[in-house]
Amino acid sequence: ASSSLANTLNCIGVLFFHMGGNTEKNATKALDMFNASLVVRKKLIEQAEDPNHNSYKLLKQELATTMNNKGRIHYMLGDHNAALVTYIDALKLRREILPSLHLDLAASAYNLGQTYHQLGNLTEAMELYHEFHSIITRIFVGKNHRDLAIILKCMAQVHHDQSQYEEAARLYYKSLETTKAALGDFHPEVASLLNKIGNMHYENSDFSSAIRVYEEGLVVEQAVLQHDHPNIVVTLTNIAQSQKHEGNYYAALERYVEAHALQKAILGDKDPKVAVTLSNVAQVSCRLGRFTRAFDAYQEVLQIRRDAFGDDHVEVAATLNSIGLVLFKQGFHGLAIESFRESLRVRKLCLGSQHRDVAVVLYNIATTHLEQGDEELATEYYAETLRVERTALGNDHRDLAVTLQRIGQIHRQRGELDVALGYFKEALRIEKLNLG
Repeated sequence: ASSSLANTLNCIGVLFFHMGGNTEKNATKALDMFNASLVVRKKLIEQAEDPNHNSYKLLKQELATTMNNKGRIHYMLGDHNAALVTYIDALKLRREILPSLHLDLAASAYNLGQTYHQLGNLTEAMELYHEFHSIITRIFVGKNHRDLAIILKCMAQVHHDQSQYEEAARLYYKSLETTKAALGDFHPEVASLLNKIGNMHYENSDFSSAIRVYEEGLVVEQAVLQHDHPNIVVTLTNIAQSQKHEGNYYAALERYVEAHALQKAILGDKDPKVAVTLSNVAQVSCRLGRFTRAFDAYQEVLQIRRDAFGDDHVEVAATLNSIGLVLFKQGFHGLAIESFRESLRVRKLCLGSQHRDVAVVLYNIATTHLEQGDEELATEYYAETLRVERTALGNDHRDLAVTLQRIGQIHRQRGELDVALGYFKEALRIEKLNLG
């Protein structure tokens, strides 16, 4: 066994890693090289005469390095369990041979922490992140180092994942301050971190803070990324979503339109992702009473989705339902029913006849018939809605209360007060149950 051979095998593995370790072909080649290097290194350790000699420690250090490299390949390929085993061995070895303040030891703690994080083992992940943080802060005392910013972000993410928003925010903003100090205000990592902070505020329903942070991130992205970068589309959409939740539909529509135009320039007119953004444009237009614009946008969405998925697809059904709602609000009840019925046909085909989404369309058909003054058909469709809701949602879901109230109102209007009372009582029971 030769140390030179082990080093060469490791170097070739690293080359394959940098040539595209996330592709299966190069990853397999890299793993083969790292495994071959590990075999040689382990033989060299077995043959070593003096375990106390510096050369023996160097052999173990090189073994840990190759283990770490192998773990990186597994991690990049998404094989986190394999990465976990390898990173545990590498960290154990480095703890044996390295001083407590060593960057390689910190790197192993970080890699293992990230793997635990990906596997959902947040306690173990946080312990290792703290170990990394402790080493880094003592090595780079008083410095705004990039590695410090990264580990603060990772620690924030653990709190974020557990909906511990206050502590997550504290660490995210500390990471942001450190990142800006280390890399400058206008850097892709600053933009990425601002997006994460915006997402945290959004999830915590703090939409005004989310908008503020997303807008700051947008300025950075527009400064450091190409003008047609997909991340800009994501940020524009995030801003629009937050504005929509705040009820600022005019501002949301403006951002959605901007996102749609940029997305079309990147992906072309027929991409399903473009249809998602255009659907948002249609939805907000409808909320603003701009029904013609909403209808035209939904028609374009429908064509994109039919071209992409075929006529019998759940996304097509969802679009047909949305078109029906726009037609209903415009008073075109006959056309609305046609659109709803086609949506119903596709949803039953794709989801089965007892699915919650089927109940939604049945309810819309019933409501449209009621608006037309056809109480008989409305009652029939509401009754079918109720049957599907009971099957799909159980007997105590809020949706049932709404349907029961509708049926009760029809019976009340007919003068069938005892029958109406039965439906209203059942609706009241469900409402009280859901209020706790």
